[in-house]
Amino acid sequence: MARYTGPTTKIARKFGEPIFGSDKDFEKRNYPPGQHGLASKRKKQKEYGQQLKEKQKVRYMYGLLERQFHNTYLKATRMSGQRGENLLFLLESRIDNVVYRMGIAPSRAAARQLVNHAHITLNGVVCSIPSTQVKPGDVVAVRERSKSLEVIQKSVASAPKYSWIEFDSKALSGKFLNVPARTDIPEPINEQLIVDLYSK
Repeated sequence: MARYTGPTTKIARKFGEPIFGSDKDFEKRNYPPGQHGLASKRKKQKEYGQQLKEKQKVRYMYGLLERQFHNTYLKATRMSGQRGENLLFLLESRIDNVVYRMGIAPSRAAARQLVNHAHITLNGVVCSIPSTQVKPGDVVAVRERSKSLEVIQKSVASAPKYSWIEFDSKALSGKFLNVPARTDIPEPINEQLIVDLYSK
């Protein structure tokens, strides 16, 4: 299965929350997609359905394919600590997500594209692999020849700040200070449902 490139609002409506960030279209139509979305009476989801839905939500949110997501979970199980939190920490440490958190890109999909097109450097070296894990102390920056890109300038101007990232908007360079605490991750994620799903 290829990566989803269709309308993001449709996916957000499917999960009932704006998982890709602020979305005016979602606010206008925050009911399930489809011909009968507004009038449909959906059955109460069973436990497995809730777990699967949460896994799919997080997978779409961070832009991973099924195998990538499962491999990330397996890596999380080999780490000390709670599996669910480890999974989120690994997802947050991906360079495409760090670029998004720094405000260099308006969405994770846009951040992934910037990385793929070699606009981003990691510790001074061009990095074009979105899944690269960023470690505490690493410096992520925009490549010199890419600093004038309009999408970057617009995004940085309205970027939120996060406690685990230090970012210089003039130099378009930032440092990944540490892995965020679970309570610092703003997205509404119930990682225990994902752990329960994979533990079956």
